[in-house]
Amino acid sequence: MITLLHFLIFFKMDKQVIGRVEKIDFPSLNLFNIDAKIDTGAYTSAIHCSEIIVDGEKLKCTFYSKGHPNFSGKQVVFDSYSTTNVKSSNGFKENRFKIKSEVIFFGKTYKINLTLSTRDDMKFPVLIGRQFLSKKFLVNVDLQNVSYKKSNPSNS
Repeated sequence: MITLLHFLIFFKMDKQVIGRVEKIDFPSLNLFNIDAKIDTGAYTSAIHCSEIIVDGEKLKCTFYSKGHPNFSGKQVVFDSYSTTNVKSSNGFKENRFKIKSEVIFFGKTYKINLTLSTRDDMKFPVLIGRQFLSKKFLVNVDLQNVSYKKSNPSNS
């Protein structure tokens, strides 16, 4: 029987295998050990933002959530941002702010586009979608926190 690992070794694919849930860091947002849902059904990636203020040409976002302790209330100011339409799983379209940031998987920093959303009532404050995952990662739904465990072996 050929396993996924054998397949990757045989074809020398450079994609990392991640789980359905990962702990990740957003250093430029000062957010660390954040629980993220890996969602191959979603195109875009989203992050919880409790308050958004447009101040002239700047966008001010407060990352706070009672349910997610690592979202401590820090405000981050973005000089550059855009808006995009996002279709949710229930079929509704929503216009959201979109920012560029960085995320760390397996100790490596990647650029990521994130839409800002109120995810306070969701289990995971971050959702990682296909746009980011493409050409970088394969998802094994039987696994969790693969990146975190490999980057922090003492926490396995």
